[in-house]
Amino acid sequence: MFITGGQVLQLIFGAMQMTELSVIVVERKLIYSTALRRYVTVEFYLPKNISNPSELSLLLINDGQDLPKMQFGNMLNELLEANKILPVLCVGIYAGAKRMLEYGTANVLDFKSRGSRAAAYSSFIIDKLIPYIHSEYCIESFLNCSVAGFSLGGLTAIDMAWNHPEKFSIAGVFSGSLWWRTKDLDDGYDEETDRIMHRQVKEGNSRPGQRFYFTTGSLDETADRNGNGIIDSIDDTTDLVKNLKDQGIPDKDIVYINYEDGKHDVETWGRAMPHFLQWGWGRKEKLPILI
Repeated sequence: MFITGGQVLQLIFGAMQMTELSVIVVERKLIYSTALRRYVTVEFYLPKNISNPSELSLLLINDGQDLPKMQFGNMLNELLEANKILPVLCVGIYAGAKRMLEYGTANVLDFKSRGSRAAAYSSFIIDKLIPYIHSEYCIESFLNCSVAGFSLGGLTAIDMAWNHPEKFSIAGVFSGSLWWRTKDLDDGYDEETDRIMHRQVKEGNSRPGQRFYFTTGSLDETADRNGNGIIDSIDDTTDLVKNLKDQGIPDKDIVYINYEDGKHDVETWGRAMPHFLQWGWGRKEKLPILI
């Protein structure tokens, strides 16, 4: 088990750092995962002055280390302070050194055997982290529970939501690594059968009540494996949206937004995040027009 110097200091001084804003408190803690065999850094963005904790929703966010880079705390604080969204407890889960093994699809490895620890990561979230939140913050139940992520963390989010519909009502996928596949391109790859997430959806059943939010950027990448003039990031996302609709998910429960100048980076995901939060937990006013 590897612990950084900063983590040692957190362990010595109570494993918690705290920042207070006008309507939220941000707490950073270390939580030990038996499944992952390491400490996980987790940030809790806690709304203040909640009279009825059961009114809170829960949003878990993979690649939580990207949230401070996009000033997520200030963003969430402003939305709550302006009364634009309902109370939501957001939880940023920092990726570990073995991110390519811990993220991915929990039930199927990719063609390079990546994702071998994804089932352990899912177990940490469901069996350790969520019960910890209930216990630590004395919240018996949440209005709803959702999961989101960026890039490979986005793939992990929709994989987790799809395989645990009883747990997660929303999946947010920002530039998701939906190319995740069982065969290399030079090894008889078939787009219809070898993209893992697409196959799971096609072989699964409709999830009544589940909602899905996708973003891409036209500058996410340059790869175009089928030569149709559309980058793979967009192709893989629009194909998965079609698969979801074929399973009976209604249009109103799926949002897909492409940013023409969007890149595969935190700045783009940070631009998209306020719209995602308002779509998922907004009060009933009309959402702003995206530019």
